[in-house]
Amino acid sequence: MRIAIAGGGLGGLTLARILHRHGIGAVVYEREAGRSARSQGGMLDLHPESGQQALADAGLAGRFRSQARPEGEEHRILDPAGRTLVHHRPQPGTFSGRPEIDRGALRDLLLDSLPAGTVRWRHQLITATPRRAGGGFDLTFDGGHSAGCDILIGADGARSAVRSLLTDAPLSYVVTLVELSISDADQRHPDLAELVGPGNLWCVGVNQILAAQRLGDGTVRVGISLRAADRHLDTYRDKRALLALFDGWAPHLTALIEAGDGPPTPRRIEAMPTGTRWAHQPGITLIGDAAHLMPPVGEGANQAMLDAAELAAELATNPTDPDSAIRTYEEAMFTRTHPIAEMSARVQAMMLSPTAADDIVRFFAPRPTEPALEPSWP
Repeated sequence: MRIAIAGGGLGGLTLARILHRHGIGAVVYEREAGRSARSQGGMLDLHPESGQQALADAGLAGRFRSQARPEGEEHRILDPAGRTLVHHRPQPGTFSGRPEIDRGALRDLLLDSLPAGTVRWRHQLITATPRRAGGGFDLTFDGGHSAGCDILIGADGARSAVRSLLTDAPLSYVVTLVELSISDADQRHPDLAELVGPGNLWCVGVNQILAAQRLGDGTVRVGISLRAADRHLDTYRDKRALLALFDGWAPHLTALIEAGDGPPTPRRIEAMPTGTRWAHQPGITLIGDAAHLMPPVGEGANQAMLDAAELAAELATNPTDPDSAIRTYEEAMFTRTHPIAEMSARVQAMMLSPTAADDIVRFFAPRPTEPALEPSWP
């Protein structure tokens, strides 16, 4: 069977890798020009039951541990005056929790594990047309390239081109995220490097969060989360306009905005309706954000990788009946991700509420028999 995976993100690459381990070939069609075409973003924490499990299935757990940073689990949550509300310090050197790894490093790890030619760069999928006879799909890419496949898997993210073949579920605007980057922070801004520490920093106000995280190369990535609004995104491209939103905050916190290397980059973050399902169709399915786009509270990449592992396992178990394998995967995925999407929506609403500081302290405070929860990029 000829398998086409649309999208070379963490989910698509994990799927290709695990299929390869089972002797099943796949081609990954990726719109980017190459692995270094753009920054892959900040770091993420891989959960033992999802992201780490997928890497174990991919035979990459050892390589992951060689590049992950357990110290990145440290996080502090401050109020606008700079007072510490929560400070979680991980046990030194342990991988028992949710060790952090830069997204770029994790993607490179997956790319390096695939046979040459698996990923076809500069292949942005435009349309996929079901064949009338014999099954499969004809694929058309930006620039005029074309290809065919027997099975099409959409791993092409929030704005998936494959999703429209299965569902017309709408996307809703849930949060505005504004990003900046501070390179070589230890040398250029040692005070800010010390403020952020080796992991995550959140500064929580009313309906807004100023966050920062340390990447493996010493860069500090700054993110500002704001409630969804009708303002044009260009409003947030000017540092002075951003700083005005944080008037009255401690200057050593807002210095994170002032120190950004370039102009801020704003994005509208969207989500799919909780509980989105589709009727099974032969030879096609979705994984990751294409299947269940959630607010960005730490589950997206982990669930995408687990989707990949579970779909690959079903296809490897039942290679002569891929439609049955896909149907089994979909039913399990719908059941698994529904409560996670509900939780993600609740957490996102909590973080950008008038009582966020109190709510977050209660949420992340350790319970009598549990360790402190770890926040993810807001």
